[in-house]
Amino acid sequence: MIKRIFTVVLDSFGIGAMPDADRYGDQGSDTLGALTKSAALRAPNLLSMGLGAIEGSALSSSAQPRGAYGRLLERSAGKDTTTGHWELAGVVTERPFPTYPEGFPRPLIDRLELALGVRLLCNRPYSGTQVIRDYGSEHLATGALICYTSADSVLQLAAHEDLVPVETLYRYCKIAREVMTGDDAVGRIIARPFAGEAPDFYRTERRHDFSLKPPTTLLDLLQQAGKDVLSVGKIYDIFAGQGISQSFPTANNAEGIATLSRLIDTPFEGLCFVNLVDFDMLYGHRNDVDGYAKAISDFDRALGDILPRLKDDDLMIVTADHGCDPSTPSTDHSREYVPLLICGTPVRQGVNLGTRATFADVAATVADCFDCPYPLAGTSFKQELLR
Repeated sequence: MIKRIFTVVLDSFGIGAMPDADRYGDQGSDTLGALTKSAALRAPNLLSMGLGAIEGSALSSSAQPRGAYGRLLERSAGKDTTTGHWELAGVVTERPFPTYPEGFPRPLIDRLELALGVRLLCNRPYSGTQVIRDYGSEHLATGALICYTSADSVLQLAAHEDLVPVETLYRYCKIAREVMTGDDAVGRIIARPFAGEAPDFYRTERRHDFSLKPPTTLLDLLQQAGKDVLSVGKIYDIFAGQGISQSFPTANNAEGIATLSRLIDTPFEGLCFVNLVDFDMLYGHRNDVDGYAKAISDFDRALGDILPRLKDDDLMIVTADHGCDPSTPSTDHSREYVPLLICGTPVRQGVNLGTRATFADVAATVADCFDCPYPLAGTSFKQELLR
């Protein structure tokens, strides 16, 4: 019987373009492929789990994987954090969340400014690091908030911590969340506090996401079945707190990995759902191939300590939510397959799970392993997986 499942999402760790990538402008994208060109990449533990055996993988390994491996295809319409994580939890988003490639329409900005009581600057798709360089001084001079978006379904509000206290910025985002409904119901409202002096402003680690509330997900079903659902990193934000028993917020990968390591030795029965955001936020979006490769290597090194400490009734699942190829001209997410790597004492060694038709197969399998009723999307591969 399985008592604990640790599902770790390496945010944006895609492993090759999906068949419909051209519809998203992402043909040829391959996040893992980009990382293999960096001398900083060292991933012996991920290779031992089967990363090099996955169909189309840019890495290769002759050793038999210690567990099961495959790749996941996204069925949802989109390539962002919310759709990816929701689908991993059993919810396929058929209708894409709204995006604003030309910025938000003026009537919507008017409604936001009225509700917030402050003026908004910028209102364009923008790099988060560049927008504070270009608009930070005007923000400080006028008190107006910096409002911007991206290729994702997001509205982001940036403010200097010396001018707008972080809790006030969070309050503004909560108000914006109430305004952004109906056809304007973006996946996330993101608070982006920053600090420093012009022109060297920098984003701080007190970002906070205010997501749409999801429909019923695997997390709700597990709670209803009496299981624990532990959230590490921004999982709590992505699911708007719904279905979470206990949350462990983190500021970066190092804190997320340390929390995961601590929870390996913590008694609970259920799911520990982990997001490691730095791969996406610090490296994918900034086209930093070497930084991304080093971050994967750091995680891999931590796996060398974590995996031997799994209990006999534990499973470890390593996957991702989308791609973000750091070698392409784009700084946006990419429509890619994501890895499916599973190990633990109950797992059959060297099992090829193939290409799964939806991320939701993970949710179906987790529910099946816990004998939890599951009416959502996806097909369980428990029978193929366990001894």
